[in-house]
Amino acid sequence: MIKPLNRRNLLLRTAGALGTAAIAPNAAFSSTDEYIDPTEGLDLVFEDPFAMIDPAIWYAGPKATTYDTGFYGRSAFARIQGEEGYQPYAIVDDGDTENGKALQISAKYIGRKMNVPKYYGNDLPEFQWISGNLQTARKDGTILKGWRDGYFEARMWFPAHPLSFPAFWLMNGRSILYPKTSVEIDVVEHKGFEPDLYGTYLHEWGEPGLHHESTGVPTGTDITKGYFRYGVLIDRESCSPFFERRRIRDPKTGAPQIWKIGRSSELDELNDVFWPLITLALRSDVSFPDPLKEEDKETSMRVDYFRVYQ
Repeated sequence: MIKPLNRRNLLLRTAGALGTAAIAPNAAFSSTDEYIDPTEGLDLVFEDPFAMIDPAIWYAGPKATTYDTGFYGRSAFARIQGEEGYQPYAIVDDGDTENGKALQISAKYIGRKMNVPKYYGNDLPEFQWISGNLQTARKDGTILKGWRDGYFEARMWFPAHPLSFPAFWLMNGRSILYPKTSVEIDVVEHKGFEPDLYGTYLHEWGEPGLHHESTGVPTGTDITKGYFRYGVLIDRESCSPFFERRRIRDPKTGAPQIWKIGRSSELDELNDVFWPLITLALRSDVSFPDPLKEEDKETSMRVDYFRVYQ
């Protein structure tokens, strides 16, 4: 049973400040701006502090979809056992996390012919990378963990790299077996060569109801230098992105960034849910480094925790 929530008033009102990292003023939000606490009045219903990679929660490999192979970009997403002798998934000691452990997802340039099943880049030198993607769904349509609404948050540390494209995002369950239409919420997508900027998006793919929203978020701080919190608040009909628990604002109008989900009624009728993905991809829409520096042949991102509040 999906717990019904009505967060319209929560989305629209403001509340007093709470302690967060110091953020310099910018077009999307400011450290002195009034903002809501997206967790206020909600209960923590799920938390993974990544003391381990729990197979009952996370499935590793290509994006769960029947639309295509599930690969994108310049790297092959490894299964949990790794690919081509490389293991991109690890739990590491990290004193900057809440429990002293972190999920680390890495990417490495293999630089030779690969044999990753159904990967289009096995024979292409620029695409001979292995990286990782964890998700709470499988290609057969199984949803290991999913929620219709709530506040979804991950605390993450992104790499500085000419190709890195880490992301924390959500897909709806029916998108796997019925990909003609889907709902995708990209809480954060980061380009490793833009240390103080990231993108957040809502995509409703396919017809009828094709719909896209996007905002570039200038952070005012270098997000490749430490952990930061990236979140989205989803009610039945809309979603609102957050950085460091500060609400993102439209950089053009200054209004709170609240996007209507056009397929909300369909999600409810089909008892659908959102499931999260944590991904380290490599961009294919930028030039390949020439030369590829030795220090750029391997990179990694870290995740302190993933949480859901309802």
